[in-house]
Amino acid sequence: MDENLDENAIHEIEDELNIKIYPGTEIMRDVGNHHFVKAGDKVGEARVLFPHLRNVVYLEGQGNKLWLFYGSLGIGPIIAGAMADHHGWRSFWWWNTALLFFTCAVNTFFFPETRYHREMPVEPPQTQPADREIEKQRSNEGTASIKEEGEAERATPTTMATTGEHTWLSRGKPSKKQFSPWGKYQGNLLRELWLPWYLHLYPIVEFASFAVSFTACGFLLANLTQQQALSPPPYNFSPQAVGFTNFAILVGGLIGLFTSGPLSDWVSDYLTKRNNGVREPEMRLVTMIPYVFIMILGSVVVAVGYDYHWPWEAIVVIGYTCLGIQVTSLPSIASTYAIDSYKPITGSMFVTITM
Repeated sequence: MDENLDENAIHEIEDELNIKIYPGTEIMRDVGNHHFVKAGDKVGEARVLFPHLRNVVYLEGQGNKLWLFYGSLGIGPIIAGAMADHHGWRSFWWWNTALLFFTCAVNTFFFPETRYHREMPVEPPQTQPADREIEKQRSNEGTASIKEEGEAERATPTTMATTGEHTWLSRGKPSKKQFSPWGKYQGNLLRELWLPWYLHLYPIVEFASFAVSFTACGFLLANLTQQQALSPPPYNFSPQAVGFTNFAILVGGLIGLFTSGPLSDWVSDYLTKRNNGVREPEMRLVTMIPYVFIMILGSVVVAVGYDYHWPWEAIVVIGYTCLGIQVTSLPSIASTYAIDSYKPITGSMFVTITM
């Protein structure tokens, strides 16, 4: 919808989009609070400048957070094998129990509450025909000055903040009230319980759910079978040696972490430029192709290697490493695709994806 905004509101939109808005520019707003500006360099030429979504973390940053989850699954067996070999398997389970109590205490007492009700912008009143005529005259009067200002800016270019960081990010600190173990619930409990199940009806969310599940199963192929496969002859690995094979998964996870995020963002940016600056969520899916083949290679090498007793170097170095690469890359790409498609329900969607 079109908007008629005052000078202060226009300056806020300029800061939001990192652009300069001239008189007569058409400003639109979608269902949410994202603004779109229609602009053109020539008569008859127009394009839509989309906002830079500052609260959307690129896949490179999202992969860093997802790696903490899958990385712990790779580091855990390394520690468990060494503890079981030297102190007995019960020592690891007691240590794991202590860690669970510690994380529960941290989540309860040291994580501030960040959920609060966000006011939606008020719809502007409909413009009357007489007001439209006045604005049209003002637009025509301002058209002559647009070219002069544009030529002046070309002669003396200005530096604009293009970092994409919001003004208030990384500032301030949580209040004591946010650390309270109880507080007023802002939401609908039935909706929170029902929405993750309802999202299974959406193909995009279901695709992301299956993608995360399949890659996790490929990872568990190595994680849950390595003791039974490598302890008996002809390998005769000790529990500590079996745990150390997870270093291959750890290295593979790091490779997937440092390649999938930048690669997916680069592919998405490249396809966006080819699509006249319009970004679509499906542009990220192209990046999944090489990692799907890596997942297939790792699964086949591990399964066939177990069955035919291949040298452990092939199973661990090739198979486990490939499974580590795919488990940090494919879930990041698939989940980011779903987030880009249904951003307002990100929390419930991740419950659907992981359950």
